[in-house]
Amino acid sequence: MGLTVAVTGASGYAGGELLRLLAGHPELDVTTVTAASSAGTPLAAAHPHLAGARGLGDLVLRPTDPAELAGHDVVFLAMPHGQSAAVARELEGSGALVVDLGADHRLTDPGTWESYYGGAHAGTWPYGLPELPGQRQLLRGARRIAAPGCYPTSVALGLAPVLAAGLVAAQDVVVVAASGTSGAGRSAKVALLGSEVMGAVSAYKAGGAHQHTPEMEQTLTTAAGSPVTLSFTPLLAPMPRGILATCTAALRPEVTTAQLREALQAAYADEPFVTLLPEGVWPTTAATAGSNSAHVQAAADTHAGRAVVTVAIDNLGKGAAGQALQCANIALGLPEECGLSVVGAAP
Repeated sequence: MGLTVAVTGASGYAGGELLRLLAGHPELDVTTVTAASSAGTPLAAAHPHLAGARGLGDLVLRPTDPAELAGHDVVFLAMPHGQSAAVARELEGSGALVVDLGADHRLTDPGTWESYYGGAHAGTWPYGLPELPGQRQLLRGARRIAAPGCYPTSVALGLAPVLAAGLVAAQDVVVVAASGTSGAGRSAKVALLGSEVMGAVSAYKAGGAHQHTPEMEQTLTTAAGSPVTLSFTPLLAPMPRGILATCTAALRPEVTTAQLREALQAAYADEPFVTLLPEGVWPTTAATAGSNSAHVQAAADTHAGRAVVTVAIDNLGKGAAGQALQCANIALGLPEECGLSVVGAAP
């Protein structure tokens, strides 16, 4: 019997992906799964692919309340933004490791939280992106972890090293990123119907309206050592999962492709989940699907005077469930790669 685990929001896409990964984890045993409207139904009804999974096929979704979560060694909160803070407060003093996949504990500025999400700020937890300088040390032994958002993960992995190296200007950063439909959650929405999505790529929440904008600016500002201003345009792509983020920033004079790649190589040479692709080979979401990997590439566009860094991740993997499990492994003193794969599923 390993450490006991509870997963809230288990009927959603991120919750389902987390359970898929936990089913193959040798040290963590899922004993409780909770949900809101689907409480009382079998887990396999929400996630048929888990019907034969070790210890999961017979579980029933329970209501998300303190009594159901009490006594677990690890609790993953895979809930919509704004809902996890109240549950986390009920777990204070429990001694459990709590990993929040939502946004409730990511931001440091209360005013920014209120502006983008509304309601009172719940406080800030250690930020769960281990590849950023110093973050892995903060996560070791932590009892509370805020897992980053999917877009912010891809953008931080692409731009943090080149900003830290002073190769690009912090005041002129532009990101255009395409996400699969699972990034919008599992609630029924007309815009996510198959007939609306198939054969179409559409922009949404452009012009600084997307809630991940302040999280990206917060992370990149720390990396750059000076305020970063970012223009972000998210795109909805006709695929179930994956993110492809194309990040550009004004080049410092005389900066070359080789220098951009050297900064990325120095940052990720020893990172198991981040791969700098050979020069000229550009990332594709197909290569990272089903994995906890990030594929990165960079080039200096000397014609336009801009650095171009492109990152591909699985939004449900490195962008959510995989990253949460990676952080939990670190906090618990387990091998970081336990239960996770660097290999995508193809075709």
